[in-house]
Amino acid sequence: MPRTIKLSEKVSIAIKNDIASGKLKKNEKIPSEPELMSIYSVGRSTIREAIKSLAMSGILKVQQGSGTIVASKVKDEPLTQRLRRADFDDINAVRSLLEKEIVRLACSNHMIEDLEQMQHFLTLRKKALVAKQPKKCIEADINFHICIAKASGNHVLVDLYQNFTTVIREFFKNRDEDQVFHFEQTQILHEELAKAIGFRDSDLAISLTTTILENNY
Repeated sequence: MPRTIKLSEKVSIAIKNDIASGKLKKNEKIPSEPELMSIYSVGRSTIREAIKSLAMSGILKVQQGSGTIVASKVKDEPLTQRLRRADFDDINAVRSLLEKEIVRLACSNHMIEDLEQMQHFLTLRKKALVAKQPKKCIEADINFHICIAKASGNHVLVDLYQNFTTVIREFFKNRDEDQVFHFEQTQILHEELAKAIGFRDSDLAISLTTTILENNY
């Protein structure tokens, strides 16, 4: 199952967003605990946990007797870090939009080398299934989809998708021990997807992608 984000983490993110936007400024005191409890609709322990986390990261500084101040500005985080904290349903919704567009473009723009690379990773995926090696199967699966992204010919989509693979990889690794069985269930779908792209059949390719996503594989 995807990791559940703790309430204190959500509060930490909200405080960091307020700092990044300038609502809370460097060297100024943040609101008191009761005010923060009201602002974020959480209990005292959640606020204290969030402040402790931000203090440990150097963003806030707790001064005994005089309150807590903003110690530093919030730097932009890499996209992969923000994705790790995001709600999994949101991740899946964006992934669905992204993969369908990638597949559509791959049907129009692929080169013969792209199809060869797809087939290479499909073969590795199948071998890993036969050998009951889930980690190798995960890597082959992700690399297969990255090949499709590259076949789209859109470098921005490739960069976006590769960022998403970080979260997808973690999701796969946290699944149940029978995940090899689930990968086996979608092997034929992946093979058919590669064929549809090869035949430039975008309607079929998008339909197969939808089915794969519905299986979360």
